[in-house]
Amino acid sequence: VPLVVLGGGPGGYAAAFLAADLGMPVALVERDERLGGTCLLRGCIPSKALLHVAGVISEARQMHEWGVSFGEPRVDLGALRARKEKIIATLCGGLTQLAKKRNVQVINAKGVFENSTTLKLEGGDPRTYDDNRLTFEHCILASGSLPAMPGPWKLASGRVMDSSGALELVDVPESMLVVGGGYIGLEMGTVYSELGSRVSVVELLPNLLPQGVDRDLVKPLADRMGKRFKNIYLETKVAGLKDLDSGVEVTFDKAGQQFSETYSRVLVAVGRRPNSQGIGLETTHVAIDGNGFVVVDEQQRTADPQIFAIGDVSGEPMLAHKASHQGKVAVEALHGEPAAFQPLAIPAVVFTDPEIAWAGLTEEQAKADRVAIEVARYPWAASGKAQAMGRTEGLTKLIIDPATDRILGIGIVGPHAGDLISEGVLAIEMGVTARDLGESIHPHPTLSETLAFSAEAYLGTATEIYKPRREARA
Repeated sequence: VPLVVLGGGPGGYAAAFLAADLGMPVALVERDERLGGTCLLRGCIPSKALLHVAGVISEARQMHEWGVSFGEPRVDLGALRARKEKIIATLCGGLTQLAKKRNVQVINAKGVFENSTTLKLEGGDPRTYDDNRLTFEHCILASGSLPAMPGPWKLASGRVMDSSGALELVDVPESMLVVGGGYIGLEMGTVYSELGSRVSVVELLPNLLPQGVDRDLVKPLADRMGKRFKNIYLETKVAGLKDLDSGVEVTFDKAGQQFSETYSRVLVAVGRRPNSQGIGLETTHVAIDGNGFVVVDEQQRTADPQIFAIGDVSGEPMLAHKASHQGKVAVEALHGEPAAFQPLAIPAVVFTDPEIAWAGLTEEQAKADRVAIEVARYPWAASGKAQAMGRTEGLTKLIIDPATDRILGIGIVGPHAGDLISEGVLAIEMGVTARDLGESIHPHPTLSETLAFSAEAYLGTATEIYKPRREARA
């Protein structure tokens, strides 16, 4: 086969479909019976479906401020799971049909490299290929990542879950501890909290979310979670887990002082690791770094001329949209086009309530790298739409190059931040200045206005907030 794609997630199927569109014969090897990978089957899509439900419950509760009262929600877990699975099945079915229309050969098996041009197919239909081996000219590795689960935390009872287990929604536990204050833990903690669990979070670092996320964006989320969650333990280590009849006893260590709490369930969300082990890469010339990521260049080529790598297995950030873009770059490079993965901005979104989204340079990163910047902030308390929604805790901020007024980064916290950030990505990629953004007419009243208004705040022309006019530039 001229091209094999190993892994059927967002990067893998994007690569396979584009290759087919460009006339390449392509086989897509995926160990799961369905295409979609972690994102569709046990990640982005099911979590966002459950977060939608959590958001509706939260919004209904907030409506009492308007004099509208709803009764306590009654959750039918069976129906909720069925609806979630229906969404997944619909999207998976669509991918299967698209693969057929494009004549992409889908092989449901685990692919293990025997050398740089051969995959051994394990667990698939033995009639597919002689000796269950598939030879190829080139392979695009899109094997993704796996939830990290420290060995000592695996309990026989199953009360300790990773993110995949949490999405199964076996029950709504009376109490739950989320180990890890990153985006996965906070998103799933939000779901279970709104469904009725008493949720606590423990994080080893001093703040929620990774250090690279600007603290002024995290603060409104931390304030809201402080009211919804039972406890948030920062700078605290989990020293041990013990399975008891009453639940999971968790021993915490904070500044050398230990204490214990018991929870119905524990969700371990301490990150993900690249899926680069156990797939035979040692039989190839592919190089792997100290963190387990496959080393690639700007065209996603590995040290082995026959093999490309994309998505989570090829490095941070582990995001589905990054994987899809890299898949297309790899295929175009194979096709002889001058493609390169050189984004100025890869957007990231935390789908909590409120959402946090950012793209390009962050204020934290600029400080760490000693990059000269100016920061413009527009508080949503001055936004008519945010006031109408009763969500004035939001903030839109711009990171600006003071020498050129070019926008280097954008951060947003508030409802629908994930939908708003795309304008910021476009602005950064196109070299837009603050004046370009501020003078682009935005519809009123909308949350998208806050992007233009933050630019006006920088220029000193904002209407709804008082910021003195900046000195005229030559």
